[in-house]
Amino acid sequence: MGMTFISDILRKKLESIEDTSSIKEAAKKMKERDVSSLVVVNTGNEVVGIVTERDIIRKVCVNDVPTSVVISKEIMSTPLVTIKGSSSTSAAAEMMIKNEVRHLLVIDDQNKPIGIITPLDLTRNQGDTADEDREAIETVLDRYMEWL
Repeated sequence: MGMTFISDILRKKLESIEDTSSIKEAAKKMKERDVSSLVVVNTGNEVVGIVTERDIIRKVCVNDVPTSVVISKEIMSTPLVTIKGSSSTSAAAEMMIKNEVRHLLVIDDQNKPIGIITPLDLTRNQGDTADEDREAIETVLDRYMEWL
């Protein structure tokens, strides 16, 4: 039972949307691509934040605003917390807890974005996880359930 690295369990393809795109477009893209979050990029194609399904529900739907008039930039969470693919899964869990986020942007050694990781990804391979890692992951999952 060795340590599990983020890069071992990373399977999320990274989907992005421009910061000027409407939330309606963002929601459509999430549905088409079957993802629960989109990284938000500016005109220079730099990652500036993230929009999640939860952001859309909490910041748009409950306020009864038409999704076609709100743009990604207005509701995105920023800055996006990043973690290296070479980090352990327990480091990811601890980072989620510390920053109270459920999505981490995974970057390679050149700081290029390679994917997104969520608490559910961390549980996917828990059978192979060392005990101390499992503890951090269980903590983040407990929090995750509270945040829902």
